[in-house]
Amino acid sequence: MNTVFIDGRAGTTGLRIYERLGEREDINLILLSDSERKNDKIRKEALNSCDIAFLCLPDAAAEEAVKMAENENVIIIDTSTAHRTNPQWAYGFPELSEAHLEKIKNSKRIAAPGCHASGFTALVYPLIESGIIPESTLLTCHSITGYSGGGKKMISEYEGGERNVLFDSPRQYAITQSHKHLKEMRAVTGISHFPVFCPIVSNFYSGMTVTVPLFSEQLKSGGSVNDIKNIYAEKYSSNIVHYRENADEEGFLAANKLSGSDSMEISVYGNSERILLVARYDNLGKGASGAAVECMNAVLGCDLNKSLVLRKG
Repeated sequence: MNTVFIDGRAGTTGLRIYERLGEREDINLILLSDSERKNDKIRKEALNSCDIAFLCLPDAAAEEAVKMAENENVIIIDTSTAHRTNPQWAYGFPELSEAHLEKIKNSKRIAAPGCHASGFTALVYPLIESGIIPESTLLTCHSITGYSGGGKKMISEYEGGERNVLFDSPRQYAITQSHKHLKEMRAVTGISHFPVFCPIVSNFYSGMTVTVPLFSEQLKSGGSVNDIKNIYAEKYSSNIVHYRENADEEGFLAANKLSGSDSMEISVYGNSERILLVARYDNLGKGASGAAVECMNAVLGCDLNKSLVLRKG
């Protein structure tokens, strides 16, 4: 039996991981009280006595926790931004390639992807890999997410009794084009330039859609929208990430449709001239906790689906 410690279990990501693992008979969870989890000595003991540690912490705290984990046998799965572009860490999106899966299986340092970056990477990586678009392609990305992605502070802002009326409207943010996921989006996909990124938070708890638009002129000579569909269909056919034709709801796409699940749905829309690439999933699922649990399953040699809540739209 493997011993697992969730450092930051009280946060939204940590709580979801705890929910996924609570009934498993193949692991033993180290649980700290509220006072113990604020005691660095006790945390350090937990980090060094477990087999697998999930870090559900802010970046600086995650970096400090890695330093505290002196036992070289401990496997760390970090859900923060801190290590996602570090080549010494495995990037926790096993569906991207067999090489990604194998690195996760054999690594003791795994960085779970960011929520927005997960959708962008799922859409763009296969197109760069196949050569249907060049690395130098200039891209834009639109993303709409539930407010749980902002953590406890934003959740309380949306659910509090004196909520700002402006929160009733979708709100675009990161308007200075300096969102922390941009480095990850470029590094993992291999594109040469940062995309123009337009994230929007809206008045629902969880779920998200990430959209990357393309002009047909951006595809390699002779490439078509059907080629993209075929690339996705071949790449994504699991219960966790799957390509789906006509996934819309009579011309609409609800960003919260996969809320509560750990699945990701990949779709293509538009026409022969203007193309929309869309990933739909839960920002707390495949965009955070679900991805982290999937990585743990890979390390343990389990079915990747184990403990995950999977749903096709």
